[in-house]
Amino acid sequence: MAKITKVSPLAPAAFPDLPQIGGLRFAAAAAGVRYAGRTDVMLAVMQPGTAVAGVFTRSATRSAPVLDCQAKIGGAAEGPAAVLVNSGNSNAFTGHYGQASVAAITAAVAAATGVPVTRVFTASTGVIGEPLPHERIVAKLDELNGALSDTAIEQAARAIMTTDTFAKGACATVEIAGQPVQIAGIAKGSGMIAPDMATMLVYIFTDAAHDQAALQALLARLTDKTFNCITVDSDTSTSDSLMLAATGAAGVDATGNAAFEAALQGVMLDLAQQVVRDGEGATKFVEIHVTGAASDADAKIHAMAIANSPLVKTAVAGEDPNWGRVVMAIGKSGAAAERDRLTIRFGDILVAENGWVSPEYSEDEAAAYMKGQDLVIAVDLGLGDGASTVWTCDLTHGYIEINADYRS
Repeated sequence: MAKITKVSPLAPAAFPDLPQIGGLRFAAAAAGVRYAGRTDVMLAVMQPGTAVAGVFTRSATRSAPVLDCQAKIGGAAEGPAAVLVNSGNSNAFTGHYGQASVAAITAAVAAATGVPVTRVFTASTGVIGEPLPHERIVAKLDELNGALSDTAIEQAARAIMTTDTFAKGACATVEIAGQPVQIAGIAKGSGMIAPDMATMLVYIFTDAAHDQAALQALLARLTDKTFNCITVDSDTSTSDSLMLAATGAAGVDATGNAAFEAALQGVMLDLAQQVVRDGEGATKFVEIHVTGAASDADAKIHAMAIANSPLVKTAVAGEDPNWGRVVMAIGKSGAAAERDRLTIRFGDILVAENGWVSPEYSEDEAAAYMKGQDLVIAVDLGLGDGASTVWTCDLTHGYIEINADYRS
């Protein structure tokens, strides 16, 4: 795995001060899954009655842990629940060995914590196609169980990192029926980011109570507005997992509450954008805003075509306002577009309109704008009311360097 020595220039100043979530404890340990002495396993245990929802990659080659979680999501919220995550090895494309590893780990977690095996969820991230040395994880379970703490969420966030350059966390507080409700989440993700559900590994927790079926529907709906609107490199992982757990410790039911939904969406979007800001080799954070499309679906197709274009992304890296590449991406997307109705802006700078460069356009002004770290590329198609916003980063030599020696 590539050795990451430099924190992304787009990283936040520090890991946020996340609130303690009632009914939730964490622990992390160094199991030596791939590297000796590296913290690479985290365990989270939640109190009985916790409702758990999840969305996962739709990849045809999804990993054994993903398949196991998919089979368990939606079960009765009886007894406690647990999540165990390892980094260094994705336990993907490992056949029956992968299934055996999941079975061994979930059984060992159940034995150590008293959580029913049907409520033990696992995830693995890292190299694809190598058997997971699950016995190293199993050997750490008594240590992990003994170290469980309600203040160890940052250690858990660091344990799940692979090529990430910083740990990712976000939180929100919302008042429901006069009572404060907390939401806190952690994520990992840096490369292989073009979600078809959520992205990489994301775990969000709240002390609110919530109906499980409604929680599942809410998570799926908000995922489409957040994690499914980001891309780093157009590749969808075999291991993408997003889970949301409601412990109920606050004694407040958030089912159907609009303020809770808005707060949760904010946490999810914050984490999603942090993943983009940690894109492998990234130096620029880019918002692609498409309006005037024939439909929202068409707008998203156009936005993703721009965001995933290597030519657009390398132009951004080179601080080149090459708007012709944006035109190219729109034309290739397959969604409805008419050349002579296009309007393109870089930030507040009108670049092109009516299918032609704007008479007001200044190349020098646009080049100066492209030197910023946070950029907006806006396109109006002039066809309808469809709109979509997605987020991406630039494509630099750093991405190649990280991925050329990922397994070394």
